[in-house]
Amino acid sequence: MSSLPVGLQLYSIRENTAHDPAASLVSVAEMGYEGVEFAGFFDWSALDVRRALDDLRLSVCGAHIGIQTMQPDVFERTVEFHQIIGNQFLIVPGLPAEYTGSPANYRKTAALFNELAEKLEPHGMYVGYHCHAGDFQPVEGEIPWEILADHTEDRVVLQMDTGNCLAGGGDPVAYLRKYPGRARTVHLKADYAHRENSLIGEDDQDYAGIFAACAEAAGPEWYIVEQESYPVPPLESVKICLENLRKMGL
Repeated sequence: MSSLPVGLQLYSIRENTAHDPAASLVSVAEMGYEGVEFAGFFDWSALDVRRALDDLRLSVCGAHIGIQTMQPDVFERTVEFHQIIGNQFLIVPGLPAEYTGSPANYRKTAALFNELAEKLEPHGMYVGYHCHAGDFQPVEGEIPWEILADHTEDRVVLQMDTGNCLAGGGDPVAYLRKYPGRARTVHLKADYAHRENSLIGEDDQDYAGIFAACAEAAGPEWYIVEQESYPVPPLESVKICLENLRKMGL
C-alpha cells in the first residue's frame, strides 16, 4: 500500500482555526497528520506560519489561493510568501464567472494557467486547479475538467477531489488514470452526494481503486483529507478520517 504522506486541508476545521489557529495546528499534528494545506492564513505573517509549522514538524502540502493573488501586480509578493512558508503548490479552489461558463472561457483559463506555470517554474512552484462537481458536467457539450486538462501543460496541477468528482457524476478513478502524472496532490473526500455527512472510509467510495490509480498512473506526492460536513465535531471527524485511512493501509 502507498507510503505517501497524508495532509489535512484546514478548511475542514475552519471553525476551529477561526477561534484558535495555533491550538488547531497542535491538534492536527497530534492526530498524526504530516502536513497541512491552507485555505487562508489567519492574518499571520509568512514567518509566523513558518515558525508554527517548524515547531510542530508539519509540512505544507499546498495552499488554496484566489486567482487574483497571482495577478502581475502582486505575483512577486505571493511567491515570496509561499517561499517563506515552504509551499510548492499554489492551488486555485474556484474561479470567477469570467473564467468559466463556456468552452471558450475555459480554454482561455487554461492558457492563463500555462502562463502562470511558466512563471512559477524558476521558483520550484506549481499552479493548479481544484475540481468541483460542476467541472464534470457538460457545458455546451464539453466537460470543463477535460478542457482544462487537455489544454494545460504537465506542470499545471489537476487537483482531484474524489468526493466532488463523484458529486458531479464523474469517476475519479477513471480521471486519475486518464491524466497520468497531473494530480500531484489528491483530495480524499467522502462521497457526500450519496451518503450525507459521511466520513472517509465510512462511505461506498472505491478507495482501493483510487489508491491503485494513484500508485499506477496519477503519481501524487500527497493525499489530502478534506471534510466539509460532520456527523461529529470537526476535529473528531478529521481524526476518524485519518484513522480510517491508516486502517486501509496508508
